[in-house]
Amino acid sequence: MNIPETYAYLVRARRDLWATLEGLPDEVLSRPLLDGERFHCIKDLVAHTAGVEDGWIHFTILRDTPVEDAFPALRDAGPGPVFARFPLAELLDYWRAVEGSTLAYLATLAEADLERIVEDAPEEHFRLDGLLWHVMLHEVRHTAQIAALLRTQGIKPPSLDLVFYLPNLWKP
Repeated sequence: MNIPETYAYLVRARRDLWATLEGLPDEVLSRPLLDGERFHCIKDLVAHTAGVEDGWIHFTILRDTPVEDAFPALRDAGPGPVFARFPLAELLDYWRAVEGSTLAYLATLAEADLERIVEDAPEEHFRLDGLLWHVMLHEVRHTAQIAALLRTQGIKPPSLDLVFYLPNLWKP
């Protein structure tokens, strides 16, 4: 699989995760389940996952205005754990906007672009393809964390494993 194919899988898996989250009461999504510095609830993880993608794509790779700037309440909220007070719809609207922006960016990429070196800090330089893989794997890890948190509350999460989104190539 390549970067656009893998991102297409994430888009499809997101739809299933978002549908599950949208069907849950706010108290489930806002319940403090984690003792971390930045993440206490599922909504903190939702905001973080979208924000990391936005930050890497816009701030680091494109060096332009993050999508978050169009969502001032989210932008000004800080890194968390503060997102329990936000409606899920607002967090998902942001994630959808980030996704749209990422899809537009990925449509412009040529294979040669993936070799480009991106500076994150004066002492940190990465190949573009590595950063894009990082963004996607970061999401996989956090959506798995969300699925585990749902299970701890007796809620069956969607099956997000890649194999459920691959075409079945077997033909009788």
